[in-house]
Parts: sequence; structure tokens; C-alpha cells
Amino acid sequence: MEQGAARERATERPYPPSGDSARVPEQARSAEQARSAEPGRSAEQARGEHTHGEHTHGERTHGEPSAPRTAPVPVPRPVQRHSVRDQILEALRTALVGGELVPGEVYSGPALAERFGVSATPVREAMQRLAVEGAVEVVPNRGFRVTERTPRELAELAEVRALIEVPVMLRLARTVPAARWAELRPLAEATGAAAARGDRAHYAETDRAFHRAVLALAGNEQLLAIADDLHRRSQWPLISAPALRHGELVADAAEHTALLDALIAQDLPVVQSLVREHFAGSEY
Repeated sequence: MEQGAARERATERPYPPSGDSARVPEQARSAEQARSAEPGRSAEQARGEHTHGEHTHGERTHGEPSAPRTAPVPVPRPVQRHSVRDQILEALRTALVGGELVPGEVYSGPALAERFGVSATPVREAMQRLAVEGAVEVVPNRGFRVTERTPRELAELAEVRALIEVPVMLRLARTVPAARWAELRPLAEATGAAAARGDRAHYAETDRAFHRAVLALAGNEQLLAIADDLHRRSQWPLISAPALRHGELVADAAEHTALLDALIAQDLPVVQSLVREHFAGSEY
């Protein structure tokens, strides 16, 4: 008798778990029994309809097309704050070149924010960008110190710029038609006008614009980005260096027009000489 009882226990199914997972199969069995009990319906028909319902409401069959997947809509990023930050960044760059931000001095974010009439957040973001560029350094719990630079740093920047730009300009002088160079003359004239007014900050801006336009003819975006970064860094003033006198600034601007003339004439030795002298003379 004990062996028979053991066999009966071995064939018993385990006790179903409690909760929803237990109730769902029970509800399905009750519904199937109710359909089987209806008049004129066999158990086989009830089971067939139940199976068909599972295919309809459950997993997709091989013959059914899949529903198109919709990509999630990206969350829009704030625009206004970044616009303010970029405007503050350009204003700070202009103040650096113009000497309003003095090398070695520490400036706090809230004080600059009050000066510009904005919140401190976009000012701090702009100053962090200048820190990445090397124009300022972070002073914990105080603000940002304008970097003190040496003449040797400027000489190194001029050397690197010459290594990059001189070969490119010599190659362009051989291949670019004269008409394309003539189109850049208004940019050269803009540098001369800024120099004549003694507008140091605007001259720095037009100087970069002229060089970007020349190098853009090479069609190399990476070259353009690197050269522009080096150019911008070469324009930051030294703590002990006097600003170029008015006559020196005008002479520096005149080199742009002379360079265009040499490029149009394909005078390669003059192009090389002018570019090197211009880099050395722009260290201010």
C-alpha cells in the first residue's frame, strides 16, 4: 500500500503558485469549460477556438506583418541659454584682445554676470570654454585668472602657424585662379579700416576672417579649425608687452593686401616671406 501511495504522489503535479500567475490559468480553464458546455459545441471545437484566440491576441504568426517601430522623439535642448553663453563668450574674447581683461587678474563669475546683465550660469560656461582654450585658469572659490603668457609662447605659436599655413598658401598660389583671390580683397580692406581706426578688437576679428577665407580654399575643415584656434591664441596680449602703436597696426594690416597681390601673381618667394613676417608681426 505504501508503494502504491508513493506512485500516486509521484504523478501529482506541483501545487500552483499563489497570486495572479495562479489565477490566470484557472480563468482560462473555466472559460474553456463554459464554451464546451454550450449546446452543439464539441470539446474539439472549443479547443480550436481557444487556440485561434491565442494566436490572434498573443504572439504574431509568421504570415502577419509586423507593426512599424516608431523612434522615440528626442527631448528638445534649451536654445536660449546656449545663445546667451555664445554671446558672452565672444564678448569675453573681445575683452581679452582689447586688454579689458588683464593678464594675471582674477575675475568672478557673478561680477562678470552683473556687468553683462545676465545670470552667472552662462558666464561660468563661457569662462570654462576659455579655460579649455587656455585663455584663463580656474581659481577655486574665487573665479578665473587671465593667463599670463610669455614671449616664448607667442614665438612658438608663430612657428607652428608658419609650419601649417605657409605650405598650404604656397600650394594654393599655384592652383587658385586670380579671380578667386580678388574676391577676398574686401576682407583685406576691412582689416585696414579697423587698423586705421585703432580698433584693436575689430582688427583681431577681421584678421582671423581674412586668414580663414584664404585657408578655406584648401577645402580642409580640420586644417581650418586648428589654424583658427592657433590664430586666436596668438592674439591674446602679454602682461608686459605694450600694444602695437597705431602705425604698426596699419602696417600689419597692409600685409594682407600685399599677400593677395603676391598670390594673384603666383610669386611664391614673396608669399612665403610675407606670411612668415605677418605671423611674427601679429604677436601683440
